[in-house]
Amino acid sequence: MAASYASPRIISLTQKPTQKFVCLRCQWSTKRKASTSTYNTETDLSEDVVPDSSLLAPQPGQDIVTSWDPIQRSRNRKRQLPPSRYKFRPPRYYRGPLHPHQPPPPSSPNSRLFVPGPFSLPRLQQTYTSTLAPDLLSLLYTHHPPGTLPGPAGQRLRGWDNTSPYHKNRPLRGPRGRPTLPLMRRPMTFRNIPRLEKIVVHHVIRSPDDRDSSYLHVAGMILQAVTNVRAMVCKARHSIANFKMTKDKTAMAVKAELKGEDMYCFLSKVVDVVMPRIKEYRGVSGGSGDGSGNLAFGLQPSAVGMFPEVEVNYDMYPPKMIPSIDVMICTTATNDRDARLLLSSMGIPFHGKHVN
Repeated sequence: MAASYASPRIISLTQKPTQKFVCLRCQWSTKRKASTSTYNTETDLSEDVVPDSSLLAPQPGQDIVTSWDPIQRSRNRKRQLPPSRYKFRPPRYYRGPLHPHQPPPPSSPNSRLFVPGPFSLPRLQQTYTSTLAPDLLSLLYTHHPPGTLPGPAGQRLRGWDNTSPYHKNRPLRGPRGRPTLPLMRRPMTFRNIPRLEKIVVHHVIRSPDDRDSSYLHVAGMILQAVTNVRAMVCKARHSIANFKMTKDKTAMAVKAELKGEDMYCFLSKVVDVVMPRIKEYRGVSGGSGDGSGNLAFGLQPSAVGMFPEVEVNYDMYPPKMIPSIDVMICTTATNDRDARLLLSSMGIPFHGKHVN
C-alpha cells in the first residue's frame, strides 16, 4: 500500500515540467533595460510587444485601400444595423418637469434652443469684468470681523409722535412718498456686485394723429437699427373713446428689450457717441430711479439722429418722424445709490439732487 501511494509522487518529481517559470523580478529588469535602450530600425522592437501584435502585421495593399467603400458596404448589407439607442434627441415639446424625457439646458449643443457664441466680448463688458466690478466691491464692501454680527437694522416703518390722543395704539406707517417698503440692501460681497441685467428702449406714440402705420414703421426701423433687436408693437390694454383707443387693437408704443452683447453695445454707443455730442447736456437726473435699482432717461429726436446707424442713412428717415426714445436700465442693485454708482462708473453723468 505504501509503494502504491509513493509511486505517483516519484513519477511527478521525476517528470520535467512542461511550463516554463520565470522570475518576475528578472523579467521586470529585462523589460526595463529593453525599454530604455534605443532602436535603430522599426523592426527592432522591445520585449513588451507580443509577437502577434498588430504592429507587426503587414499593411494592407493599395488595391484594398482604394476598393474599400464603407457606404456601399452598408447598402449591400441585407439587414441594416439598428440605430443607436444612446444617441440623445431633445424632445420637440416640453411636457412638464415630471416627464422622464427632459430637454437639455439651452447652453448644451444638443438643445434645440442652443445659440453658439459669444465669439467676442464688448469693450464695456470687458472693462466691467476687469476693472469696474473690483472697484465697486472695494467701494461698497463693509467688513465684519469673524465672530461678530452686523449692527441692528434701523426702523423701516414710521411711527407717530404722540402729539394727538388719536396716535395711541396706531399701527406704524409706511415710508414717506411710496406705498410699499423699499428692498433691503444685502451686505456687499463678490457674489452680489451690481451689474446690468437688461435695457428696455421704447417710444410712446402720444398723439392720436401720430398712430398712423407710417410712424410705427419709422419708429420700429430706427429702434431696430439702433439696438440690433427687432422692435415689438405694444397694443392698448383698455378701451378709451376720448383718446381713440381700442383694447388690443390700437398701437400705443414700440419697444426693444436688450440683453447680453446688444445691451453693452447700445450703452457704450450712448455714452461714447451720443451724450458727448448733445449741446449743454447736464446729464441724467439724480432722482430718475424707482428705488429698486432701475434708472431711466430720455433722448430727444435730435439726439436719436446722432446714433451712427441713423446718421449714416439720415436721408432715409423723414426728419419730422424721427422718434424720441426712453431708455430704462435695469440692474441687479437693490437701491438707487448702488445703481447710480454702477452707471456713473460706466460713464453716464448725473445732475441734481441724488434721491436714494
